[in-house]
Amino acid sequence: MQADFKVVLDACVLANAGVCDLFLRLAEPPRLYLPLWSADILDEVHRTQTTKLKRPYPPELADYWREQVTCAFPEAEVKGYAKLVGLMTNHEKDRHVVAAAVKGGASLVVTFNLRDFGDADLQPWEITACHPQDYLLTLHSMNPGVVVGKLAAIAQDDGRDLQDLLLHLGKSVPAFASRLLETLGC
Repeated sequence: MQADFKVVLDACVLANAGVCDLFLRLAEPPRLYLPLWSADILDEVHRTQTTKLKRPYPPELADYWREQVTCAFPEAEVKGYAKLVGLMTNHEKDRHVVAAAVKGGASLVVTFNLRDFGDADLQPWEITACHPQDYLLTLHSMNPGVVVGKLAAIAQDDGRDLQDLLLHLGKSVPAFASRLLETLGC
């Protein structure tokens, strides 16, 4: 299975380690969607990782993360979108995200900051924005086996049980975690 539905992951999704891990694993074979981002998005992730987290990353770790993610997903980086930024009408600080979506041919932006991506601003470009938990619920409804399998792999890699992982993810994506806990009988 190889899904080619293009989705721009906003910096706030990529900077959330647990949510990012799940989204990136869902983009690995058998992938459920095709992730996209831009250099500006990755720059924002780097700034968040090194200055805005409760426990900031050392700059070398943030650099390593970026190097690894760009190596693992070389097709994800959208280029040549800068000239479109001025055409966007959503929140000024996030216009580059919508411009990258337009240039990359994505019809969805996944973000925790829905207020910066108004429907009226996205509709002319035939783009929608959704919360990470909503897209995770959609992916789970489309292919529950792959989603649960990826979650189980994360739990195993982290040395924890699936219930503990879901409880941890519930801090960021509560509806998704609750649905999975209920579905799995945890």
